[in-house]
Parts: sequence; structure tokens; C-alpha cells
Amino acid sequence: MSFELTPRTVPGAAVVAAAESLVVTFAGRAAAADAENEMCRENFDDLLTSGISSAFVPEELGGFGLESIHDWILAIATLARGDASTAIAITMHHAIGRRMAQTYSLARTDLGPDHERTLELAEPLKKMVAGEMLICATATETGTDNLHPATEVVRHRRGGRDGWRLNGQKIFVTMSPIATHVSTVARVRDDDGDDMANIVLPMDTPGLLPQNDWDALGMRSSGSQSVVFKDAWVPESAVGRMGPWGKWSLQYLEFRAIANIVLVGAFLGIAEAAHDIALTKLLTRSRVGQLAAEQSGIQNLVGEMALELAQCRAVLGAAAVQMDEYSDRHSTSAASMEDAHGLMNDYQIAKWTVNRGAIDVVSKAMDLLGGSGYTNSDVLARLYRDVRAGPFMQPFGPAELREYVGQVTLRQYPER
Repeated sequence: MSFELTPRTVPGAAVVAAAESLVVTFAGRAAAADAENEMCRENFDDLLTSGISSAFVPEELGGFGLESIHDWILAIATLARGDASTAIAITMHHAIGRRMAQTYSLARTDLGPDHERTLELAEPLKKMVAGEMLICATATETGTDNLHPATEVVRHRRGGRDGWRLNGQKIFVTMSPIATHVSTVARVRDDDGDDMANIVLPMDTPGLLPQNDWDALGMRSSGSQSVVFKDAWVPESAVGRMGPWGKWSLQYLEFRAIANIVLVGAFLGIAEAAHDIALTKLLTRSRVGQLAAEQSGIQNLVGEMALELAQCRAVLGAAAVQMDEYSDRHSTSAASMEDAHGLMNDYQIAKWTVNRGAIDVVSKAMDLLGGSGYTNSDVLARLYRDVRAGPFMQPFGPAELREYVGQVTLRQYPER
């Protein structure tokens, strides 16, 4: 296929191969999960068994040792050809697992494999391999943006222990119905400052209240319900400051760009699935005694699909390589805020290009196959509903995205 993406690393090739082995199985389960508006737990059992859920865990701890963002994106695109809801859900877990693996590997290098801190950091990674830790992640709230969370932690002492009390509500907490832990972003105000903080909590924490309210047009089996935090107890060690509240920090900007560009891969996967379905049917279907694939009008639309798909692959592939190069370049030297905004800008350009292209590809596949694709029983109807979620992926909606790209292009780097 034109501009087809291929793995760049050995661990990446292994993860992508594992994902490829699940595509048909996931596709066979997708319709029922979509109709029931429920997560497909069997898919996540398969992700565990195949090792995909622990892709970033270092090899010495039982994982694939994946590091390449490019290959991560390709694995998610592959999974999405079977079930996009499952694909976007596991990216949340991967993003937190990747950060944990990086922290562990740094400690292992600096302190040694047997140091107490290294062994402590290894424990959650081992739990991922064993299926004892599955992390959902959320930053989104109603009525505000990702830099100004209203969810807040305040100092609180309980049972003689110093800690925090968490209150607020998050929406779109993807995968939360089956997750063991949640990673969220909150405001923290105390004598040390007014900051943003990342918090990881077990899902069974008292005061952490899933709302079971997910009912959307597409991505129906992603489990993206709301979660309320009502006086939820947070241990002292579970709060990690990321920079000033209301402003981009280097750490948060980098994390959001890298974690979120992987979601774009899911929408490429949806487009590839629609393209493949259309071609398979056109090569076997006849109209008025003539094979559909031999008709000029059909050939024109198929050509447009191929061109759009090639553009999506080329732009996303180039952005993914740049993400890898950025990570390699700044593993030993600090990046600047301008560098990080450039990274986020690459993500936004890839998101815009792929989302628009993917929507067009799925629409053309429906046009090519006629009215059958408009019925809820047809896979294209589900793909069309799922692909429409792409433009709304964080941290910028369609209007904010264009403004942000314009600001960075003009070197007017936003702080907020």
C-alpha cells in the first residue's frame, strides 16, 4: 500500500505483530460491544496475554521494552483496524506506563538495578505484566480547559498521616469501567505554590465515584464515563507537581503532545479498515453485468481514497519520526519551551490532516458501497460514527487547533 508505515525498531516490530494477530478477533467482537455500549473485556484479556498492555515495560521485567513513539502509533493504528474503542483505551494506559518505565530505567542506570529506589519503581511495572495494574487517564472537565482544572487537592491529615483531599469531576475517563487505577490532573494550592499536579489513585479509593454515564455517537465501547472525586483521600506520595496552574510547563506540554498524537493512529486505522472493506467488496461485486471495480466512476472515488490515505500516512509517519528524534535528542539535554511547542505543533498538524482525511475516506467508502453502509448493521456505519470522534481529541478542539498552529507558526508561543 502507498506510503504504508512499517516498524522502525525490533521491539516495535514485535508489538505491531502482536497487534496484527488480534485484528480479526477484535473486529469480530466490535459490533456487539458497540450495540451494548459496553467495554469488551475479552479484548483487554487478549492485550494482556499478547503483552501489548505492557509494551513499554523493560524486557528485564517481562515487557517488550518498546521505546519508539512511531511504532507505538503504528501498533494503535493496527489495533484500531479491528476495534478503535479498544485502541484508544489502551493508549491511556500506555502513556502512563511509558513514563513509569522511563523513570525506572533512569534510576536503574544512575543507581543500579538493586538499589531500593530502582526496586520500588519496578513494582508497578511488574504489576502491569501480571495484569494487576491497568491505568486509565483523564484531564478533561466541563467548562474549562486542560490548563485550568477546577478539580483540586488540598492538604489533609487523616489517621495521623499527611496527605491530600481530592474534589472535582472529570469527563471522558476512557477505560475507567475496567481500570484498576486512574491518573488525573488537579490543581494544588499551598505554601509551595499554585500548581498543576498529576495524581495516580486506585479506582476503589473511597470517594472516587464512577458515573456510568457514557452514551455517545461513536467510540461506544471505550468506557469513557465521568468520574467524580468527593473527598477522596490521596497519599502524600501520590501527588506529583508539573508546573504552574494555568500555564504550559515543559513537562506537561511534552507529555500531552506525545501521549495524544498516538490517538491519531487510531483514526488512521479506522480509515484503513474502511478502505480495505470497500476494496474487498468492489473487487467481488457486479453491477449490470460489469464488475464494480471496472467502472470509471468507482475508479475515480477509489483513487481519491488512496490519495487521502497516502497523505494521512505520510504526515503522521513524518510527525512520528520527529517525535522519536525529539525524544532521543532531549534524553540527555533539556529542551526549550519553543522546542516543546514545536512538538505540540507537529501533533496538531498531524491530527488535523489525519482526522479530516480519515473522515473523508470513511465517507467515500460508504458512497462506494451504497445504502447498505448506512444501516446500523453494517460495519461502515460504526466506523463512520467512530471516526467522527477524532477532531475532539484533546488538548485542542478544531477551532483552538487552528489558532494554536497560527500562534506557533508566527512564533507567538502561548503560555496559557
